[in-house]
This record gives sequence, C-alpha cells and structure tokens, in this order.
Amino acid sequence: MKNVIPHNFKIGQEDRNGANGHNSFVLWFTGLSGSGKSTIANAVEQALFEQGVKTYLLDGDNVRSGINNDLTFSPEDRKENIRRIAEVGKLFVDAGVVVLAAFVSPYKNDRLNIENTIGSHSFVEIYVKTSIEECERRDVKGLYKKARSGEIKDFTGISAPYEAPDNPAIEIDTEKETVEASTARILSLIQDKLQLNHE
Repeated sequence: MKNVIPHNFKIGQEDRNGANGHNSFVLWFTGLSGSGKSTIANAVEQALFEQGVKTYLLDGDNVRSGINNDLTFSPEDRKENIRRIAEVGKLFVDAGVVVLAAFVSPYKNDRLNIENTIGSHSFVEIYVKTSIEECERRDVKGLYKKARSGEIKDFTGISAPYEAPDNPAIEIDTEKETVEASTARILSLIQDKLQLNHE
C-alpha cells in the first residue's frame, strides 16, 4: 500500500514466545453452525490456560458484534469477515499468544488465505465434523429453524454451501466423540508445537 511503511520494532514474536515459555500459533476450528466448534475451543483453551499457556479465543458471534459488526452474511462479506479475523489472529501470534478461532469459515479458498496470512507453520486447521442433520437437531441458537423458514438468507448448510477441509490437521466427529476426548486429542496434537525448540 502506497505511503505505508512498516516499522521494525526491537521486540519480536521470538522474544515474546521466549518470555511466555511457549510458541504461538492459531488453532482454527471450522465446521457448521452448531457443530460444537466453540464448545471444544473453549475446553481446549481452558486446558491450555491451566498449563500456563497464554491464550485468546476468537469466536464468530463475538467478533461480529464488534470489529465486524458492519458485515452481512453475503459471500463477499463472509470473505471479508474471515480476512479481518486472519489479520487479527496474525497480530495475536506475533504477540506470543495461542489463538483459538472458532468460525464456520465455509469456503476452502478463504481458509487457504487464512493459512497464507498467518503462515502455514502457525496455522492448525481443526475440522469439527458434524452432520447437518445433527446440527439442525441441536439448533442451539434457533438459526436452522429461521433458515428453513426463509428468515435467514445465505445460511451455511441450508441455503449456502460448506466446503469441508480436504486435509485438516485433525478431524473431530462430535457425534462419536465427547468434548473431553476431543480436547485430549487436540492437546496431544499440539504439545510438540508449543515447545520453544519445536516449530
């Protein structure tokens, strides 16, 4: 961008990671609305926090009520929603924090852009796989009912597509696995990544 010159600061991500005693990266939870993304992300964050890991959880509804409250659910605005979140996640990683991001993020290309923005070494894609039937049965927020009645347009899984990841770092099937078991598997997956001598 013209006339924008990034400043080189004396303290960087490596310094902050060293001070915190662990590496920083993003755990990106993708899946349908009602799949259990936020529930599992919350459980993983709590476990990491209890280990002394510096964490922050970014959640779809919370972000849309603040930094992205000017966006709709059109494909274009969904893309911008995810772009902004990726940039925020990148800042948190630079700050030395393990970020847990729980977003439907339905498009493969958008998730690839997230990985490119954050850096593949700092991006862990977690697919929370739950059938549309089960998500609709749960309908925690009453959104599927509204989508079926036409009250909500462009709703993922009903009137808008969801493109499942081809090769996620880990796949969680919430119809077969408890939150506790899912959390344990994710923690096991990232233990080496947390260590300062591992990248």
